Amino acid sequence: MSDTLDSPKDETAGGANKIVPGDLLAGEIITAAIVVIGDEILSGRTKDKNIGFIADYLTALGIDLKEVRIVPDEEVEIVAAVNAVRARYTYVFSSGGIGPTHDDITADSIAAAFGVGIDHDPRAMKILGDSYAARGIEFNAARMRMARIPFGADLIENVVSKAPGFRIGNVHVMAGVPSVLQSMMDAVAPTLKIGTKMLSETIPAGLPEGIIAGPLGAIQKAFPATIIGSYPYHDGTKFGTNLVVRARSQDLLTEAANAVREMVAGLTPAV
Repeated sequence: MSDTLDSPKDETAGGANKIVPGDLLAGEIITAAIVVIGDEILSGRTKDKNIGFIADYLTALGIDLKEVRIVPDEEVEIVAAVNAVRARYTYVFSSGGIGPTHDDITADSIAAAFGVGIDHDPRAMKILGDSYAARGIEFNAARMRMARIPFGADLIENVVSKAPGFRIGNVHVMAGVPSVLQSMMDAVAPTLKIGTKMLSETIPAGLPEGIIAGPLGAIQKAFPATIIGSYPYHDGTKFGTNLVVRARSQDLLTEAANAVREMVAGLTPAV
């Protein structure tokens, strides 16, 4: 499966992206899901490099990524996954399956999910036609497949290889080629609502996880609006744990982090 015929197949992340967010909604939690589409991902032939990029991008915008689904190039599976997550989260971002080959069925599947028709979009036809003409390349039937857009969708600009993605409802349909997807995320960002960013603080504990698990659980119960995680490690000589406290309020973060520090200090043997 190919997302952009005659386009560079850059499988590495590009340079730093300048994120230009949309409206800030103080206090509102904005959520998202990713749907990765492609048999090649599930078979292991292609290693996904888009999930981490989108996750980092959304975190920087204060959008909570809640779920990732990977589905095959099968319409029934794509429709089921997209319909499930678009009803549950603020935004959905899909990658893969909008190229020119026979197994690029994402656009048709999204149209089916929304119950709308699909055809060659005049806007997309012009973008692609002009691009191929400028390069002296035939704009054949296979390449025209990339201009098939569900009725009612808005186009997502692709500055890398021109073949557009599209947005319908709260679903953003993008290419699977990393460099193209990254450019599309830059195009999408100004249209997104952004939430209050999650703040975090890490407290190192030179103690095994088993010792701190009980007291840490009690702190989590005392601060239900925070997220507290424990990440054990072994430094070659002893076991330890890094404790990460997350909250959207700086005051709450400070209070909970101080409680964790006091707990660690109370459990750490005197030297």
